[in-house]
Amino acid sequence: MHPLRAQEPTVTQVGDVTVVAQQAELSLGVLLAETAGRPRDWPGLGRRAPGPFRLVVVRDGEALRRMTGGRAPRWGAALALPRSRTILIRADADPTATLQHELAHLVLNEVIRSRVPLWFDEGYAVWAAGEWGMLHQLSLNLAVATSATPSLDTLVLALRGGEVQVSAAYPLAASAVLELARRNPSGSIRPLIDRLAAGEEFGSAVHATTGLTLERFDEAWQRMVRRRFSLFTWLIAGGAWFVFGVLLVVGMRIRRRADRPRRLALNEGWELPEEGEGAEVPERTEVGPKAQLDPPPAGE
Repeated sequence: MHPLRAQEPTVTQVGDVTVVAQQAELSLGVLLAETAGRPRDWPGLGRRAPGPFRLVVVRDGEALRRMTGGRAPRWGAALALPRSRTILIRADADPTATLQHELAHLVLNEVIRSRVPLWFDEGYAVWAAGEWGMLHQLSLNLAVATSATPSLDTLVLALRGGEVQVSAAYPLAASAVLELARRNPSGSIRPLIDRLAAGEEFGSAVHATTGLTLERFDEAWQRMVRRRFSLFTWLIAGGAWFVFGVLLVVGMRIRRRADRPRRLALNEGWELPEEGEGAEVPERTEVGPKAQLDPPPAGE
């Protein structure tokens, strides 16, 4: 077989999902497609399947960068292209969990007709994929405790930044989307998505469903973040255990280093006999209440 032809990917149809992968990643791609094609509940969208799309499974980060022409960062796990209904995903970066996030982008963008800011798109995907959990909240607590709360416009820049910036920006974006839902009388994001699905402009839809202009919502969201995700709440939520664990490890290392001279001194003068030498083994002697003396000879 020609060496170049051997590198051509295999295309397989799994329901509505077209899987594109090299032979080594094909079985994973089929498994992901079977999971992805099933209907599930999406916040504000109800129960639905993602519909037809193409799933491209690549080996690693370098392959993902080549496939996307450098659009995906080296540390990126996946990339969704809603217009072409394509998801590119790495086989070596927990693809099962990552796929739900990328599917949320496809499902949301299939329904809405309005242009939405990046923070809303990413925040919705974090929420819909079930990534808004304890770890995300802890990272958000720490990010807020150690730096200023960004505006929504600054948050968009962070989402396009480096790996460290993005790791804090994702939970911040999710908190903003959740705040949009909380400020609606229904406590749901559905009224906002219904207006976006009808083609209403994003700022107008936010005002109609929360009573706040986008600028006022930005200010209210920042106040909520500072109030809820402070250093104190980070400690209460579990950060204190993290700090305690770090201090414990550091303390053990310091103690071990300090005890090293004493341990070396205790080892001096101790030599084990070579294997095969007749080392004498002392008889066991019991002391205490169980120890018994031999009776004296008769007549003494």
